[in-house]
Amino acid sequence: MAFWSGTRDAHRGATERRAPMTTEAPPSDTRRPPSSARLVTLLGPAVVAGVAYLDPGNVASNMTAGALFGYLLVWVVIAGNATAWLIQYLSAKLGIATGASLPELLGRRLSKPWVRRAFWAQAELVAMATDIAEVIGGAIALNLLFQLPLLVGGLVTGIISLCLLLLQSRGRAQLFERVITGMVVLIAVGFCAGLLVAPPHWASVASGLVPHFEGSRSVLLAVSILGATIMPHAIYAHSALARDRFEGSLVAPRRLLKVTRIDVTIALVVAGTVNVAILLVAAGTLRGVSGTDTLEGAHAALLVHLGPLVATLFAVGLLASGLASTSVGAYAGSEIMHGLLHYRVPLLYRRIVTLLPALALLAFGADPTSALVISQVVLSFGIPFALVPLVLFTASRATMGDLRNRWHTTALAAVAAVALIVLNVVLLVLVF
Repeated sequence: MAFWSGTRDAHRGATERRAPMTTEAPPSDTRRPPSSARLVTLLGPAVVAGVAYLDPGNVASNMTAGALFGYLLVWVVIAGNATAWLIQYLSAKLGIATGASLPELLGRRLSKPWVRRAFWAQAELVAMATDIAEVIGGAIALNLLFQLPLLVGGLVTGIISLCLLLLQSRGRAQLFERVITGMVVLIAVGFCAGLLVAPPHWASVASGLVPHFEGSRSVLLAVSILGATIMPHAIYAHSALARDRFEGSLVAPRRLLKVTRIDVTIALVVAGTVNVAILLVAAGTLRGVSGTDTLEGAHAALLVHLGPLVATLFAVGLLASGLASTSVGAYAGSEIMHGLLHYRVPLLYRRIVTLLPALALLAFGADPTSALVISQVVLSFGIPFALVPLVLFTASRATMGDLRNRWHTTALAAVAAVALIVLNVVLLVLVF
């Protein structure tokens, strides 16, 4: 297969930037164990990548699940979050061990130009589809907060996301991380506020931890939640974020991995808590309320049942979700092009091109909720192309050196990859 052709040459190219890391420290005293305070400063890449799990598509899915089936699918959200932890950790581990992103390694292994271009095309399409959901989510939030027309809201979302991306492109990675982290705080406050006003019935929540379904529609919704949990662009982005953050670091590789595990745990605990909170708020106050299968309808129902403060915080959380996730998605798209085609488009031009599909849908009056659903279906096509190479690369000694996966980690990752691929196939079959 073209993917694995020229393994030795590909490995030689992969090590031009940095050889696979080992656990050996240099003879000098440059790798003294950093203090706890110093380790805290290494946190951040996972929080940025984890924004993908708090995008408007996830908000819509979890809100719908709670409104239609109450606490039934709490276990689905938790299972998806646990799977996401493993996948995101492996992505960051790849960037740390090789000094390269997943798209860069793919670009070196795919020896034929037409194969690289085809792989880039599908990855770019998936990134743009994800961007559609995020821009539309931001546009809906601006409409709810300031009554801006959806088209204007989409344009404003794109402009603000471009400003955020300029931070990353000008070498201010840590400032970019801090801004995104601040938005994650807004997302958490916005979507969890309802729980303080109307706490859920905890005995019923506990029943939702037991895996079960109620009819075919609940199965479809569960599959859509699980199948779209892992975002391909988050996998591509996290390996690049880890590469950029730790390149040239004097911290020993295995300590970097320890910090990364903490980083990923914090990011996914926050994301999982927020997603569960969204479902619980909908289950506790919106079950059976008509119109809650759309973001606008959910906002209106929150306004009626929980008051203007909770509804406003929900809209603020949705806005932060759209802005943060579209910025990370655009960053991932830029890395995909650079890694696979060895070419970078100026950020302004790229932002304009990737923004056009979402603006076109809004301009022609497309139903925002339907656009969100379609974008999630398109995203499903890209799952295997990101997951399979990730598992293979992280299991390879030639690629990872001493930091390759242990056999049980590879086994778990392979099971997760197969399960997610099957779920996405089932989703596509059920939708069509």
